[in-house]
Amino acid sequence: MPQVQPNSGDVEKWLKLIRADGVGPVGFAKLLEHFGSADRVMGASVSELAKVDGVGFKTAERIAATRNKFDAAAELRRAEKLGLWLLTCEDDRFPPVLKRIYDPPPVLYIRGDLTRADNLAISIVGSRRCSHYGREQSSRFAHVLASSGFTICSGMARGIDTAAHQGALAAQGRTIAVMGCGLANMFPPENKKLSEQISESGACISELPLDFEPQSKNFPPRNRIIAGLALGTIVIEAALRSGALITAKAALEYNREVMAVPGKIDSPLSKGTHQLLKEGARLIDSVEDIMEAMGYIGKQLESHVSAAAAKATEEVEMPLFHAAQLKLSGDERAIHNHLDKDPKHLEEIIAGTQLQPGSVSAGLISLRLKGLIKQLPGSMFVKS
Repeated sequence: MPQVQPNSGDVEKWLKLIRADGVGPVGFAKLLEHFGSADRVMGASVSELAKVDGVGFKTAERIAATRNKFDAAAELRRAEKLGLWLLTCEDDRFPPVLKRIYDPPPVLYIRGDLTRADNLAISIVGSRRCSHYGREQSSRFAHVLASSGFTICSGMARGIDTAAHQGALAAQGRTIAVMGCGLANMFPPENKKLSEQISESGACISELPLDFEPQSKNFPPRNRIIAGLALGTIVIEAALRSGALITAKAALEYNREVMAVPGKIDSPLSKGTHQLLKEGARLIDSVEDIMEAMGYIGKQLESHVSAAAAKATEEVEMPLFHAAQLKLSGDERAIHNHLDKDPKHLEEIIAGTQLQPGSVSAGLISLRLKGLIKQLPGSMFVKS
């Protein structure tokens, strides 16, 4: 059986083949393994295709009839115009942790960049309709992990996903957003600015053609990529029927660690996470728990995380979330020092700090994302 030879010049043929009827990620890998290259698959007869394990005659006919229908050349031209680049799973730059799953995406569309640092990644997922508590925990964990050098992976959906990306960005860390639509679209539309920020310090990626709409059928396959990119997945708030649980299931299938943050026992948003805990997911309430949950890998990373936390401690005098410490601007520090456990109104903070209203508003947002303060109804704020 011929061996697959990596060839970055084959992207056009790979795009045509993966878009053929009856060819998914697993089928694509079997075809490539059997024939040795996409070029040979594209030229194979129906009878030759039918000999591939799991294909059969009917599927072979569908593949042969549709393998040249997708206009890959036009797709590549448009991607270039949009500032995107494409990567096949045979390229050395393809994330190695993702390549090790049994159904890796043959081709990734990328806005931004992928680096070796992304091999050290944690995924954070959860409900779109999350609570204030869930959003706070998502941004907090993302911030601490990103401050320690982890890349944060999520799906840029509303709620927990968005908070995770924002927390990583607030720490000036790396984050990857895996989209459930083509990168020529934006979903949800209000995250357009967020997607631009992610692309500047990480990447927005998709396995789907540029114009694919954010249809519900796209999200379960998207979730496997979120799980596959990471050493472990943290679930923060998920109902019993939640896409986050699909991500957790994929992580288990890929032999990755599954962790869950407990929530209120009477909240529907806690049902899924608590079910995961009952089924053996690791209960997480600190970054130290995450390192412990990751077993041997976590042991190897303990010194790395401790070093990152110690470095942050030298830069910031104020004790923050667990062992980690976060960088604060002068305005952020003034606002944080002014707040205490008694709620203060926005106008009171502006008067007390003597900062410009715009600076106070920006500082409050940043401090909230860093998990240092909480916003209460009526423009009231307290220290966490």
